Amino acid sequence: MVHGEAFSRPLSRNEVVGLIFRLTVFGAVTYFTIKWMVDAIDPTRKQKVEAQKQAEKLMRQIGVKDVKLTEYEMSIAAHLVDPLSMLVTWSDIAGLDDVITDLKDTVILPIRKRYLFENSRLLQPPKGVLLYGPPGCGKTLIAKATAKEAGCRFINLQPSTLTDKWYGESQKLAAAVFSLAVKLQPSIIFIDEIDSFLRNRSSSDHEATAMMKAQFMSLWDGLDTDYNCQVIVMGATNRPQDLDTAIMRRMPTRFHINLPSTKQREAILDLILRNERVDSHVDLQEVARSSDGFSGSDLKEMCRDAALLCVRDSVTGYSEESPCEAIRPIKQQDLLKAINKMKKSKNATNQGVLMHVALD
Repeated sequence: MVHGEAFSRPLSRNEVVGLIFRLTVFGAVTYFTIKWMVDAIDPTRKQKVEAQKQAEKLMRQIGVKDVKLTEYEMSIAAHLVDPLSMLVTWSDIAGLDDVITDLKDTVILPIRKRYLFENSRLLQPPKGVLLYGPPGCGKTLIAKATAKEAGCRFINLQPSTLTDKWYGESQKLAAAVFSLAVKLQPSIIFIDEIDSFLRNRSSSDHEATAMMKAQFMSLWDGLDTDYNCQVIVMGATNRPQDLDTAIMRRMPTRFHINLPSTKQREAILDLILRNERVDSHVDLQEVARSSDGFSGSDLKEMCRDAALLCVRDSVTGYSEESPCEAIRPIKQQDLLKAINKMKKSKNATNQGVLMHVALD
């Protein structure tokens, strides 16, 4: 029989130390066990570790040192763009000289020559820039050249980066976008196809999506916004009518990248064919007039089809034992054939003919 006095007697010093030690070990084992289980059931854990390694590599490449980042900022930093890795410059864009000049004056110049504008709030760079227009007209190409030539940090933000299975994590990632941009300023946050991310809000939106949009807009231009902060959000879309009105208000600088005119198409063709073998009798003015309604992307594809016609003619009639010596230059008729082929494809698509094709 155990007497009650045995439970009421005070513990000795060794017993207290032993009890504290056992509780500490038990707590540590429990903590690390739960942490291991959470990491094991998290399907995005591997991607987060890879994103952190990619972020550290990019930070070293762009010369960012002594900047401490949180776990969420590391996830966003994995989408930083190294200017040295970009192969597109302003000289690679033809037919958009007016847009490029305005972009340099309104966006890039206030960042590079900040000392000239620091005493004026009217001359600060805009908080948002919108590039809109039909597909294939050079919106993303302008963004790539901006990342190369702007001389500031460039974050290529993808909407999928801000989505997470855990409740509240999307808002933290949205906040990390701007906290990272502020730490690395001057910086540009680029969102391609921005209409898919920040489209019109409605009562049918999911709660997590609505909260993420609200958080994004609040940090973009809300009560806590610093007017001296050099963070610009640049978006590209071919459906500006789908953007929320609050987003349009935050993007006062807008550039309409429309289908190229005849003169612009001639400049684009000259740029595309500059380093190719082209017959001296090719009239780019006539080709430009014949390609009415073509975008810059259509013109590039059309020139590729014309070059393939040269390859086809050069290869035909030759066997493996007697290969052809060289591919003939691109001629006027090659370009005109490619234009007719492209027009048939565009007409079939516009008339909805392809909607009835079986996709087996």
